[in-house]
Amino acid sequence: MVLVEGPSGLLAAWETEGQVYFGRVDPETLCVPQPVAAPGVGRGRKHPVPAVNPRGEVLFAWTEGTGWQRGGDLVWQRYAANGQPLGTLDRKPGAIAVWGLPATLATSDGDFLLYH
Repeated sequence: MVLVEGPSGLLAAWETEGQVYFGRVDPETLCVPQPVAAPGVGRGRKHPVPAVNPRGEVLFAWTEGTGWQRGGDLVWQRYAANGQPLGTLDRKPGAIAVWGLPATLATSDGDFLLYH
């Protein structure tokens, strides 16, 4: 699980049964009332990492196909502040090295950086 702070509060990301999710944390209940699943069928998705820009948009990245002593694909989707996907799902096959993980960063001008 990962927690990041954004302009509208805390955002959580996690993996459950091969699918990755993110959502805003309700400050009163500390629950995520409306989780957003990564698009498509979730098989072997792991290591979710979100970033939130000053407009509340989210860059959500994760790995697919990684495992013990095995790298995999880097996959990401950008979302509007309301949780709706922006554009299409992007993938960079083989971008995650053995024992590697992705990292995301929102810049002050509203752009995103994705490291792998």
